[in-house]
Amino acid sequence: MTTTEAVQAGKAARATSDTEAKESLGARIAARAGGGVMRVFLVLVGLFWLMPTIGLLLSSLRGPEDIAASGWWKIFTAPSELTFDNYQRLLDNSTITDSLLSTVMITVPSTFLVVVIGSLAGYAFAWMEFPGRDWWFLVVVGLLVVPVQVALIPVSELFGTIGIFETTFGVIMFHTAFGLPFAIFLLRNFFAEIPRELLEAARLDGAGEIRLFTRVVMPLGGPAIASLGIFQFLWVWNDMLVALIFADSESPPITVALQQQVRQFGNNIDVLAPGAFVSMVIPLAVFFAFQRQFVSGVMAGAVK
Repeated sequence: MTTTEAVQAGKAARATSDTEAKESLGARIAARAGGGVMRVFLVLVGLFWLMPTIGLLLSSLRGPEDIAASGWWKIFTAPSELTFDNYQRLLDNSTITDSLLSTVMITVPSTFLVVVIGSLAGYAFAWMEFPGRDWWFLVVVGLLVVPVQVALIPVSELFGTIGIFETTFGVIMFHTAFGLPFAIFLLRNFFAEIPRELLEAARLDGAGEIRLFTRVVMPLGGPAIASLGIFQFLWVWNDMLVALIFADSESPPITVALQQQVRQFGNNIDVLAPGAFVSMVIPLAVFFAFQRQFVSGVMAGAVK
């Protein structure tokens, strides 16, 4: 190679390196700009999603006259309207406070039973051999498509026959029965992804099925179980149809109690607004408290 060719090659190499540096700098700027725009977009989406909750909170902190006169956004120009009198009236309303207790008494057992029974059944379908296992699992999958409305009349007759219609126990049994197909389907598929070698090693160490389930499967299935618990809790807490039909009319859940307040007292907004906010904020608090487990459970199996 001559001196001239060497110089030209050096110039070409420097030009190429300068171009790559410029492209990498431009790529970095674009990436940073894209990330910033995406963050702003997600923040706006989050604020838009929380707007009804924020509006309900601000409405619950205004007097009934102020609520009737203008929208909740008026509070930004008239902060003196803020008051906690509505929450005091809520605490003095025995119907609402008793309904919150009834909702807890229905939601907690329904969630607990679905998680426990669904975990046991999911493990059995995933790792235990018994006659007709695959056919029984197909039955469970088929039950996923059965709508709740189809079972309302026959289950009402059954509950009336055995004496648990319009009782808290009956509502718990209904929610448990209709929550189990999804729970078994979800946990069975999650447990089936556990490496077989891990279970066989535990069996070689002398672990029985119960110890294998509690010491190996349950810890590994924590994210999926947490996701299931959140789904079940939110579904039962926010349910109104089943509670309206099967719950005791003397101690209804919060959704039914609020609906009755609207029907009987159309202008009782000073109780409805804080009551609706309390009924909304509790499941939101549960979701945000376990959001890491929820995301882990949803993403489980997406990456090997």
